[in-house]
Amino acid sequence: MQPTLQRTSRLDSCFAALKQQNRPALVSYLTAGDPDPETSRRLLHGLPDAGVDIIELGMPFSDPMADGPAIQKAALRALEKGQTQAKTLAMVRQFREQNSTTPIVLMGYYNPIYCYGVERFLSDAAQAGVDGLIVVDLPPEHDEELCQPAAQHGIDFIRLATPTTDAKRLPKVLANASGFIYYVSVAGVTGGSAPTPERLEGAVNQLREHTQLPIAVGFGIRTAEQAATIGRFSDAVVVGSALVDCIEHASSGEEAIAQVHGLVKALSASVRGCREPQQERAGLPA
Repeated sequence: MQPTLQRTSRLDSCFAALKQQNRPALVSYLTAGDPDPETSRRLLHGLPDAGVDIIELGMPFSDPMADGPAIQKAALRALEKGQTQAKTLAMVRQFREQNSTTPIVLMGYYNPIYCYGVERFLSDAAQAGVDGLIVVDLPPEHDEELCQPAAQHGIDFIRLATPTTDAKRLPKVLANASGFIYYVSVAGVTGGSAPTPERLEGAVNQLREHTQLPIAVGFGIRTAEQAATIGRFSDAVVVGSALVDCIEHASSGEEAIAQVHGLVKALSASVRGCREPQQERAGLPA
């Protein structure tokens, strides 16, 4: 397989720009196709204007073992409405017709990628405008399966580090990572209890000693106040279950859009104002 031409990484450009602004990135998660294809499309297209810097788009899977009830139900809603891997990639292609700068990271599990065909998936994803992958059930021991081929297609492979990732394991986790490191703030599934800021800050600072990649913090962040607190010491704040909850509890597609984009605007305002003007943030690319 011949590698594709190396393009300028949208993720690198995004983090470099935010370093100049002295603020963290706001990363939002939504499940592709939830609650239905048209509402999902409108939700996705409206995220940048609402203040999202990086989009995580979930690839629906019938057995999302790392996700809590909210995202599990979102995946099932999407699948019931006919969402497929091909349709998820088509959503990215349509998004790129209007937006060529906002990074999109696909998040999910290896099974749907394997069934689609790894080489076909990576080729289609690169052509669609996907910037990165988070595949939660594919450990570093299997980097030759997806991580290394993804790099040949110019797609970053984002690794998860957790509170249980010890010093012996960490080098393997970081070895072929790119884009950013996703620090899972709680030991458990998505949508869990709120993290303790003091413990999180110590863990993030310790992780910085081992990588130059930006560090995003996610799992358990639901409010603008929490986002601001964590944004003071992280390079990115990830919010997912709180947005998915808005969709679940909305009485219509229009209400879902209003609720999701409204919460994003509040989160965006909080991360934009979370640091003192003179505060420096180590670890970001120049």
